[in-house]
Amino acid sequence: QVQLAESGGGSVQAGGSLRLSCKASAYTYNMAWFRQAPGKEREGVAAIDRFGTRTYAESVKGRFTVSRDNAENTLWLLMNSLKPEDTATYYCAAADWPESVLNRNEYYSWGQGTQVTVSS
Repeated sequence: QVQLAESGGGSVQAGGSLRLSCKASAYTYNMAWFRQAPGKEREGVAAIDRFGTRTYAESVKGRFTVSRDNAENTLWLLMNSLKPEDTATYYCAAADWPESVLNRNEYYSWGQGTQVTVSS
């Protein structure tokens, strides 16, 4: 099973930016970012396959950018124009050929999560 390790979380004021990183122990076809706020379900944020096809949740379109380096098995999430509602624990996840790339049930490996806090 692929091991995933996130980094790059932190605290920022609204309007600021953060870049998250995720290092995978092996290649995976599809990788994604999910987030979970206290008392809420884990939701898909952005996904990217090995060919660079990207999918975003409506709430982050135009603000977040997902990218990956297949040779380094690394995934990133650049988050701009952050809002207080983006506050959550962000998780990196891996899947083979998910039918729905932002469905958490399609993913079999998860990182430990990294906290992002956006203050108003």
